[in-house]
Amino acid sequence: MKSYKKELWFHTKHRVEFVNITSEVEDILHESGIQDGLCLVNAMHITASVFINDNESGLHEDYKKWLEDNIPHDPDRYRHNLTGETNADAHLKRQFMGREVVVSVSDGKLDFGPWEQIFYGEFDGQRDKRVLVKIIGE
Repeated sequence: MKSYKKELWFHTKHRVEFVNITSEVEDILHESGIQDGLCLVNAMHITASVFINDNESGLHEDYKKWLEDNIPHDPDRYRHNLTGETNADAHLKRQFMGREVVVSVSDGKLDFGPWEQIFYGEFDGQRDKRVLVKIIGE
C-alpha cells in the first residue's frame, strides 16, 4: 500500500467563498500514481470546510444565504467573540458544512455520482489557509 500527501493553499478575496477544487484533487490523484484506494480532502482550519455537491451557482448562493440567515456574522451575538475574535459564526458554519470528504478511487479516478464535485468552503477568509489531500491505496 502507498500513500501520497499534498497541500493546497487558498487566500480568498471574500470572507465567505466557495471554490471548486475538483480538478486540483484529480491532478494530485494523477501525481500519486494510485489506482485503487481512498482520497481524503480535509480543511486544515477551523473556519473552513470541504464538501461535495453540485457546481451550480444558484445552489451556492442558497448555501450562503441559508448560512447567513441561520448563523449570521454578528460579532456581538456570540460568546466566543468575547476573546477578541469576531469569527464565531465561521466556526459554526464550518461545523454545519463539514470538515472533510473521503472519495473512493477506482482505476485512477475519483468515484463520483452524477454532478458531484469537491468544494473548499471559506467562512473567515482573506488570509492564507490550507487543505490537505491524502491518498492511500495501490
